[in-house]
Amino acid sequence: MKLRHIMAPSLLALGLAAGLSACSEKETTKTIAQVEHIPAELGDFGIATSLMDTSIKPGDNFFMYVNGGWMKTTEIPADKSNYGSFTALADRSEARVKAIIEDASKTKSEKGSAEQKIGDLYASFMDMDTIEANGLTPIKADLDRINSLKDHKAVAALMGDPEMAVRGIIGGWVSVDAKDTENYIFYITQSGLGMPNRGYYLDEDEKSVGLRKDYMTFLTAMLEASGADNAQERAAAVMEYETKVAQAHWAPVKRRNRDLTYNKMTMAELIDFAPGFDWQVMTDAGGIGSQKAFVVRETDAIKGTAKAFADTSMDVLKDYLTIHYISANAAYLPSAIDADNFAFYGKALSGTEEQRARWKRGVGQVSNTLGEMVGQVYVQRHFKPSAKEQMDTLVTNLRSAFKEGIDNLEWMGADTKVEAQDKLAKFYPKIGYPKNWTDYSELKIDRNDLIGTVKSANAWAWNDMISDLGGPIDREEFGMTPQTVNAYYNPNLNEIVFPAAILQAPFFDPGADAAVNYGGIGAVIGHEMGHGFDDQGAKSDGNGEQRDWWTDADKEAFKARTSELVAQYNQFEPLEGLHVNGELTLGENIGDLTGITMAYAAYKKSLNGKEAPIINGFTGDQRFFLSYGQIWQRKFREEALRNRVKTDPHSPGEYRANGIVRNFDAWYDAFNVQPGDALYLPPEKRVKIW
Repeated sequence: MKLRHIMAPSLLALGLAAGLSACSEKETTKTIAQVEHIPAELGDFGIATSLMDTSIKPGDNFFMYVNGGWMKTTEIPADKSNYGSFTALADRSEARVKAIIEDASKTKSEKGSAEQKIGDLYASFMDMDTIEANGLTPIKADLDRINSLKDHKAVAALMGDPEMAVRGIIGGWVSVDAKDTENYIFYITQSGLGMPNRGYYLDEDEKSVGLRKDYMTFLTAMLEASGADNAQERAAAVMEYETKVAQAHWAPVKRRNRDLTYNKMTMAELIDFAPGFDWQVMTDAGGIGSQKAFVVRETDAIKGTAKAFADTSMDVLKDYLTIHYISANAAYLPSAIDADNFAFYGKALSGTEEQRARWKRGVGQVSNTLGEMVGQVYVQRHFKPSAKEQMDTLVTNLRSAFKEGIDNLEWMGADTKVEAQDKLAKFYPKIGYPKNWTDYSELKIDRNDLIGTVKSANAWAWNDMISDLGGPIDREEFGMTPQTVNAYYNPNLNEIVFPAAILQAPFFDPGADAAVNYGGIGAVIGHEMGHGFDDQGAKSDGNGEQRDWWTDADKEAFKARTSELVAQYNQFEPLEGLHVNGELTLGENIGDLTGITMAYAAYKKSLNGKEAPIINGFTGDQRFFLSYGQIWQRKFREEALRNRVKTDPHSPGEYRANGIVRNFDAWYDAFNVQPGDALYLPPEKRVKIW
């Protein structure tokens, strides 16, 4: 899940940021109204049969049976670390946004208009001649400010400055208070690392050691760009500091536990709990110092980070800030700096061969900075009102299937079922785009000052976020722009959200067979609903309040089933010696299993007791599962796959397909999967949760 408040500037990094972060008889051939027809490669009913590999038995590797031809013939684009169904749609969305930007740029517009802001921001980002000519001049005053810092208190103030976008010792965002859902609160979370998580600093395997050498090269290059002498020696000192911070950090699995990450503290309690850092000065600089309370997530990690900060010399802290300030602004600086930044974050860390074309990054800059301004045009051009209406119907059908599923659970008692049904009934679906669009009138865009514009946008986004504090809950706000190919569940508001851009083939198409739409977008809807009942989402009730609504017996039964799913996923080995972490990916795996369960039930109900037609030799059930396998189509570069497994709560696509269908009885029947097939699980070993 990614919400606006999480994506917005934080006390960690105040720079701007841009999934699945979640019918009637006549609808069996046309389920969802959408602008575009099925892409040619998806055939005449929504499945890319030409890209299957039917030499592989479905029961041995269903993912490859569905996608084997695609895997053999598809090359990952040089500017990507991975490629699949989601990225293909993201490319389409990117091209559409580019057209919106180009149209805005052609219009002679008044200062302050949407066209002026969109066109000028893009033009400023694309003006490489000016960027090269300016060198480091646009950030010289900021670098001088960093170099002039006299003490740790001054560093804390800088880390809280909404314009500067410096990396701080913590991250943070505003969101609904999980235990007081009528109010917003500021969440404080661990941060401060330049690499993805603690494992990259502490693991001793060959790949991790090699990446640390690459990171040292990066740190040195950023210091050299600033004009520092003895850059390599100083980079080593920064690496030592970040390693101390990493040692204090929580591992990814622990960070998932909502019971551990809700710790409300007053400012006085925070200062007493984590001495060594001037919390009051930093929060005052960010405009939130007067808040009565904060939620501290990783308690002892925050305490350890504060100690590491206090124990580190000013010279090292200034070098640390300089490195990460230059890195954060690399896209707006001369190409040599941008290339050094990409060499680590793009190539070394993710395996990406080439930097993305400047225009693509410019589109991203505009979409991230002026997201809903662009999104409003995107919706007008690419999302019909009828699509929203019919999506509402599909959500209703999935909710109905889920309701029956809860009623029929043999492992859950009556009291817990009452609570579960109440939560399901209170799910709030949001489809396509927000009812109320963000007002960007106070955000100034200066075509002749890219860095100045970025800093203004940082401050604007931060102030927009913290303005929620003390105000009423906005239940209509979207945490993703309409042009984003993703979806999410927000436990604190008990809402499921589907931006317009994901509502396209292969997930969702008007010309596709109903089985294909249910196996695609239906499973996505069910997935997001499933997050409300995964191992962490189930800790909130129908009102979004984080509380225990389970009986002890039902809690134990639920844990027994989820533990079996953990054990299954722990066996998957995407790279030699590197296994999927079943604990880290548990929430997403529960979402996937719930999604396919509810989507299948809703599909069968849509047939009204009739048999689905045979199409191209495939039964309705087969088409449903083929569609499900098709949406997880994805190839990774080795570096990106390693990063995914070590950091991401989502399992790689192959296991999102294979790991789920092997637990689903109807899949066995549809493809005649038998004992001896590689994916076969005996009935008593198949996990059924919801």
